[in-house]
Amino acid sequence: MSTRGQILNSEPSLTPELALPAQHAQWFAIHTYPRHEKRIFTQLVQKGVETYLPLVTRVHQWSDRRKQVELPLFSCYAFVRIVPSAEVRVQVLRIGGVIGFVGAARQGVPIPDCQIEDIRTLLMNKIPLDPYPFLKIGQRVRICGGSLKGVEGILVRRSGTRRLIISVESLERSLSMCIEGIDVEAVR
Repeated sequence: MSTRGQILNSEPSLTPELALPAQHAQWFAIHTYPRHEKRIFTQLVQKGVETYLPLVTRVHQWSDRRKQVELPLFSCYAFVRIVPSAEVRVQVLRIGGVIGFVGAARQGVPIPDCQIEDIRTLLMNKIPLDPYPFLKIGQRVRICGGSLKGVEGILVRRSGTRRLIISVESLERSLSMCIEGIDVEAVR
């Protein structure tokens, strides 16, 4: 299994609302119809919206062939970095296939930049990832060294091995990776 993500930065042809300074922009998750993620990604990029669609490559078996296909890491979700205003939200919601923002009353809850960066780091380093049930308990830890230094998550033990759970809280989705032999420290 290989992993990668797609992200494109905002284009200069933005509407005035999207062209506000980047320090006001925040990441939000959007809920999509099944198998619409890539099309929505393309349409948002064409509108100049900074969008992130983390992808993984999986081998699918059909009756007559096997083929590698790229699938969204989080089925039915994509991420947008926008200035949270009514005009910009409406512009995103008008894209065909977008159900709404993830959060109370579909208004969206900002996702901390560090959670998006943690996902990017894992994908860039081609770390094998497994879906994992969302956790609310456990100790929060940070990796101390190597290419994953600074990645934070929840430490759990499964089948006798230490695993780090990386969560995107607003999606209530998590990823699991083996961290045997990797030094971690408690986050205070």
